[in-house]
Amino acid sequence: GSGKTRVLTYKIAYLLAAGLPAYKILALTFTNKAAREMKSRIEKLVGEQEAKSLWMGTFHSVFARILRMEIKNTNWPYNSDFTIYDSDDSESLIKQILKEMGLKDNPNYKASAVQSRISAAKNALISANDYTNIGAYLDEDKLARRPLIGVIYKKYSQRLVEANALDFDDLLFLMFHLLNDFPEIKEKYQQRFEFVLVDEYQDTNYAQYQIIKLLAPPQFHICVVGDDAQSIYSFRGADIQNILNFERDFDNSKIYKLERNYRSTKNIV
Repeated sequence: GSGKTRVLTYKIAYLLAAGLPAYKILALTFTNKAAREMKSRIEKLVGEQEAKSLWMGTFHSVFARILRMEIKNTNWPYNSDFTIYDSDDSESLIKQILKEMGLKDNPNYKASAVQSRISAAKNALISANDYTNIGAYLDEDKLARRPLIGVIYKKYSQRLVEANALDFDDLLFLMFHLLNDFPEIKEKYQQRFEFVLVDEYQDTNYAQYQIIKLLAPPQFHICVVGDDAQSIYSFRGADIQNILNFERDFDNSKIYKLERNYRSTKNIV
């Protein structure tokens, strides 16, 4: 209730009023609800037509849009009409693989636990091939009595390719590699987005953090809002250090503290 999202909304309205074209602004949120709310607020401030051209949405929706446009310019085995698997689709595919491997009834290989392990690896930007070469991961899996996670990860990745499908974590994983491995594409989007704005920055994970760092240079026009006391997604890989280290990562940054609560009464606070 301190006005963080309002700050981001008015920052965008200010940039538009100053003459910056709407398509030059990238605003990333964590939920569709937050994106709709911000767009609604901006429409009231600057008009519906202007707000339509904004690149605004969740990390996953915006990156899916970019991947559909750019995947043809890579050497990856996907088409631009790829399917996006939700968590239920992913878990079903993993169950199928476990059944084929004779692990369906093994309590150490619950589909949800395997899915979580693969998701964590992708959000740490570790591919299936890399996973099987990292001793620390293999040791952890052995201790957890599930040494075949790396094999399952490889089979899972291959099935996704065969289905021309990406899961939610791939949208981050591949967006990072799109920018990191293809310098001309990175430069294109660095020039496209003159301002990058991020809501709830304390909830960014490693992959999101690395993507933001790739998108922001060379102009370093980046504005984030967040509260280091409100990080609730550590179980999904959110890293509180991302917001704590913001000043280190982006030189000449300015910090503005919002220390008044407008939502709660005095007694609650």
